[in-house]
Order: sequence, then structure tokens, then C-alpha cells
Amino acid sequence: MARYFELRSNMLIPGRWVLKSPFDAHGREVDPWQFVEGRAVELKEVPRLEVSLPGRPLDFSLTGLGVIVVHGRVARLFEREGIGEAQFLPAKVEVHPEPYFILNPLRVIRCIDEARCEEVQRFTPEDGQPEKVGQYRVVAGLRIDPTKVEGARIFRPWGWTVALIVSENLKQAMEQEGLTGTRFIEV
Repeated sequence: MARYFELRSNMLIPGRWVLKSPFDAHGREVDPWQFVEGRAVELKEVPRLEVSLPGRPLDFSLTGLGVIVVHGRVARLFEREGIGEAQFLPAKVEVHPEPYFILNPLRVIRCIDEARCEEVQRFTPEDGQPEKVGQYRVVAGLRIDPTKVEGARIFRPWGWTVALIVSENLKQAMEQEGLTGTRFIEV
């Protein structure tokens, strides 16, 4: 059976940098939620990111609102591995001339295995948000059903798109590449 992992930013790296959310040339925040919908995004200009906590630059980072920021090494790895399930949008990180990108996963898959998760809560009418009734409110100890993934190598789970899931072979390729900033949790 194929194995999958949630890819998170490793916040335990000593002296690591922390990035703010991207903004445009006019100082307006770039909508972070467009990167969790599983569709290609077209930006009118190259977004900028400020470093909110200076430190060691990383190959993989998440902003406070979960925007995935990666070094060009990650884009090259995806290209070498023939992974077309993600979009790489050029981005500028202040005082860092290296190429950086916003990684936008292009698939959202209905695959959460509720029975194997530690805890799952859904919005109810009593929560006072009628537009969210039936949607996930809490997913703790995320587990997915690999039989529903159809061989995807990178995606977000439907209903809990704050999570980024990668296949075991993509995890191994990232580890072999020596990419910094990653933390993998089996799901």
C-alpha cells in the first residue's frame, strides 16, 4: 500500500527565518486562500515577501497564513521528477536574490479517512455559520485513505486544505535532495 505524508514547515530548526505573507507592489496582501483551491492561479505581478524573523533561509517555508514558499531547488526537483501537479509562481524574498516561488498544489482530493483520524468535528447549525454546515471544523491526527488518492504525488485533502500531502516517493526525493525546512508526518 502506498504511503503518504503531510508536509509541514520544520519550525524546530535553530536560527531559521520566518516569512510574512506575500504582498503586491502596492503593499496589499496577496490573497492566501487562492493557493488552497487546487487550481492554477494567475498573478498580475511578482509577489514580494518580507522576512519577519531574520535567520537561515530555507528551501521550504510556510507563511503565517500557510502560503508555501520554496527555493528554486524545489521547482527543479519537481521538474526532474516529472511532477506537474503543482504550479510554481515566481516570488521575491527581500534581501535574498536567489529564485523563490510560491508553490500552488493543483489537486484537491476527497480522501480523509475519518474513522482513522484522532478527532473529526464538522460545523453544525448551532455554530452560527450556516455556509459552513457539514464542512470540517477540526481534523486532528489526520489520516487519509490511500486508495482514493489515484497515484497523486502532491495534493491537499478536500475539506481540510490547510494540509499539504505528498507521496512517499516525493518525500524520499526531497530528502535525498537535502532540502531544508521540511517535516514529514505520515498520514
